[in-house]
Amino acid sequence: MLRHLAPSLRRTLLTCSSSSVPGRRGVQLSDPGLSPPLRAALPAQWRLCSSAAASPESPPPPPTPPSPPQGAPRTAGGSTVSSLNPAEVAKFAAIAETWWDSEGPFKPLHLMNPTRLSFIRSTLCRHFRRDTNSSKPLEGLKVIDVGCGGGILSEPLARMGATVTGIDAVDKNIKIARVHAASDPSTASIEYLCTTAEDLVKEHKQFDAVISLEVIEHVANPLGFCESLSALTVPNGATVISTINRSMRAYATAVVAAEYILNWLPKGTHEWSKLVTPEELVLILERASISVQEMAGFVYNPLRGEWSLSDDLSVNYIAYGIKVETPSVESK
Repeated sequence: MLRHLAPSLRRTLLTCSSSSVPGRRGVQLSDPGLSPPLRAALPAQWRLCSSAAASPESPPPPPTPPSPPQGAPRTAGGSTVSSLNPAEVAKFAAIAETWWDSEGPFKPLHLMNPTRLSFIRSTLCRHFRRDTNSSKPLEGLKVIDVGCGGGILSEPLARMGATVTGIDAVDKNIKIARVHAASDPSTASIEYLCTTAEDLVKEHKQFDAVISLEVIEHVANPLGFCESLSALTVPNGATVISTINRSMRAYATAVVAAEYILNWLPKGTHEWSKLVTPEELVLILERASISVQEMAGFVYNPLRGEWSLSDDLSVNYIAYGIKVETPSVESK
């Protein structure tokens, strides 16, 4: 089930902004770095956002092992400032060979992939006015998969007809993705590059749809990263991001259970301080000129071993937005 942006998140935008930008949907956030009370109200890495972005339903985790590590403050950056976190790059390089092992460390992503694709297919078809029943509904669209890993999302996007570029900062991931894609004529045309979104911004690359799933919680500069995604998106193009909520329920399931009890993921894959609430994501994307239109949560059914879309955003969730442009001086 899909859902439009919840009224509570829209109210967050309206009550947190200091001024609106004429001619664009959403709001422009004032510089919170100038407000000491604001900076004290949020976790260090989210002090670029409004104070209302701190979710009252997301208290700090209990002081029981594994205790979530504290994050370092993140500095503001433009679309060409690197958001790479070397420790995160090394973490994923160590398990790169297991991308296509459906029972390995990436098993949760393999299980979630059909549901993620369902959301992407639905929102992109509606955005670009395509027939969802078509065998190639994304034909003719340029799509980039930012943080593509071994290509488990890039390949089905290519099969839907999109011209796909997959990028990742881990060279091993790109090599594995290329080899796997080459084995199928329908995916052999995917362009895989070991690079970053920021580097492509410098090359003035743009795409009809920019997709980045389960990546923002691993970058060093969330705002700069989202600004890069925005810069890569054509005006009125689509942006899709998925991540994990910074809630107690997410800590219990996506961190403790998945990493320490079920051993689905290597221990330390996710850090509490880097997780992103829906309110924070909406605010950061608005600041990056992406107006969020729709969000949905992912809910796992352990009896069936399947994920489904839901209104519940408390753990895993996905957002779709539109790149909006501020009117130029000449057009006013």
